[in-house]
Amino acid sequence: MTIANWCVLAACMLPTATVGLAKLASAKLARGAGRYDNKQPREWAAGLTGWQARANAAQMNGFEILPLFIAAVVLAQQAHGDQGRIDTLALGFIGLRLVYIALYLANVDTLRTLVWLAGVGVSIALLAMG
Repeated sequence: MTIANWCVLAACMLPTATVGLAKLASAKLARGAGRYDNKQPREWAAGLTGWQARANAAQMNGFEILPLFIAAVVLAQQAHGDQGRIDTLALGFIGLRLVYIALYLANVDTLRTLVWLAGVGVSIALLAMG
């Protein structure tokens, strides 16, 4: 598997890991007092506030950006683009996503948007290799 393919796997796992932070933080709470409820996960998520709500929003954004990134990697590889460049761009995308998540959790909105745009730019650069 190429580094870019490992990055696709990482990008697929990041949304779940992101909301997992909010779920873990709720484990210390009593049932009915905001603790994660696996029987009603969407209702639990709807009641989140603060950084936990932002973690859930970052999860959703992670799922939204996945199709573009996956398609970009696959198409760049199918076009026999330079694998070193594909790998570098894919690693850059994962790095940007990690920064994006940190900024989202910290509620740094403007910089977060710029980092998101950079991630989209990386995916477009990958698509341009095709």
